[in-house]
Amino acid sequence: MPTITTSDGFNLYVEETGTGDPVVFVHEFAGDHRSWEPQVRFFSRRYRCITYSARGYLPSDVPDHASDYSQARVAADIADVMDGRGIDKAHIVGLSMGGFATLHFGLTYPDRALSLVAAGAGAGSDPDYHAQFKREALETADMIEARGMQAFAEIYGGAATRQTLAKKDPRGFAEFQRQLAEHSAKGSANTMRGYQGTRPSLYDFEPQFSAMTVPTLFVVGDEDDHCLKPSVFLKGIIPSSGLAVLPKTGHAVNLEDPALFNAIVADFLAQVEHGSWPMRDMSTAGELMRVK
Repeated sequence: MPTITTSDGFNLYVEETGTGDPVVFVHEFAGDHRSWEPQVRFFSRRYRCITYSARGYLPSDVPDHASDYSQARVAADIADVMDGRGIDKAHIVGLSMGGFATLHFGLTYPDRALSLVAAGAGAGSDPDYHAQFKREALETADMIEARGMQAFAEIYGGAATRQTLAKKDPRGFAEFQRQLAEHSAKGSANTMRGYQGTRPSLYDFEPQFSAMTVPTLFVVGDEDDHCLKPSVFLKGIIPSSGLAVLPKTGHAVNLEDPALFNAIVADFLAQVEHGSWPMRDMSTAGELMRVK
């Protein structure tokens, strides 16, 4: 089984497909390495695609203690995956929890990121909701341990931002729920306690993001309410960023509208590779017209 060992001693399951510039895909809380299949089948025609299951997600190791899961740790795991596969620089594409990790990778390891794609990122970051989000994460951890993953998958699949997937692609939604039910209850609970329940708001990093120059793309569904506002906020402060909003789409944008998502990301990667992804002149932000 292909694995790499992280700098703190845990094994992560990794899959690699295709050749070319590397693209590392970082999955969401409710996903795993399999969640990127629509992207791997598309991008592996031109790129070296790396997917992996995060710590706590089978068949990767499931650390026993919540202290082994953190915002800094999951960003470091991306670097460890790259090191384990002999990759110096890569395009990083993350969804939701993976989008958080992608953005923090960009802040911590900017010289190793060719570009960043943060899709469906920002849930819980809104200052008015941040404290509640952290409480709910701890409550969710308790519920997972008490009721198990099968029950949790049924409850989580009923969330409002998942219903657009259920309506657009019933077979894909059923696969999403089935794969979620296969996750480790211990790993999912520890992820909620050690990572989701403790991670800072993205708004807390405004000075650092304002100085970031890594080409960045935010992709968000217009019905993903808890991620839409943070994505607009971050696009407004990161001069190297752009924003794509997918209509009538919820949280799992890569699964709901894979063709549109792939096309948007492919165009972004092409612009980055050709040096045509511009930096914004932030002095013009908010201007309607400049009169000379």
